[in-house]
Amino acid sequence: MTSPLPRTPSFRLDGKTALVTGASSGIGLGAAVALAEAGAAVTLAARNEAKLSEVVDSIRSEGHLADALVLDIQDVETVDRIVAAAGPFDVLVNSAGLARHGPAVETRHEDFDEVFGINVRGAYFLTRAVAKGLIAAGRPGSLINISSQMARVGGIDRAVYSATKHAVEGFTKSMAIEWGPLGIRVNTICPTFIRTPLTEQTFAQPERARWIEEKIKLGRIGSVEDIMAAVTYLASDASAMVTGTALMVDGGWTAD
Repeated sequence: MTSPLPRTPSFRLDGKTALVTGASSGIGLGAAVALAEAGAAVTLAARNEAKLSEVVDSIRSEGHLADALVLDIQDVETVDRIVAAAGPFDVLVNSAGLARHGPAVETRHEDFDEVFGINVRGAYFLTRAVAKGLIAAGRPGSLINISSQMARVGGIDRAVYSATKHAVEGFTKSMAIEWGPLGIRVNTICPTFIRTPLTEQTFAQPERARWIEEKIKLGRIGSVEDIMAAVTYLASDASAMVTGTALMVDGGWTAD
């Protein structure tokens, strides 16, 4: 008698609920579409209600499950209340983020506070809020924060941004240790420069564009589609043994 062959774990998310922040454009939108295509019922969250409604309508028009939720992750008290009422969510993808690039010697206190307020404080308490819902319901889950290759390296004019992403990696590892016994996985995705409306300003600067192209070993700028499969992988049972880690989608930038 032959031994049964192993079977690839499913990448499907049918019956799962997902919350995606920063979902009205860019990486967040891509993440929401990827999860919806995999069968999840996706709640798209962002601050711009009109844009959210438009995106949700587009996803629904393709036969997927999607809802909109106006949410500002800087308002952590409101986030706690809304997530508790709307959840529990089996999957979180936090793509809300902010950058204020410039020389470190010129960093303004208000820019530092705002970037940390969203990228660290907001991300931390959002992740906690979703985890609390899962713990109360006795359910496992997958919590994903969109980090950056700048969580592993430094970059020109990126001292504040890089600091926030290093912090995200730190709390991700600690949360993964704490919640692992409960079946709650916590990971990050670390993209390189991805072409979105928010990054066009950087690509329009020839010196910066050359620096980026020299660093990416695969020789091209990243696309939103490059992140979508990574999101589906970490959200699904295909990554059931993956927690407390960073999935680099950086075209080899950090291989140096």
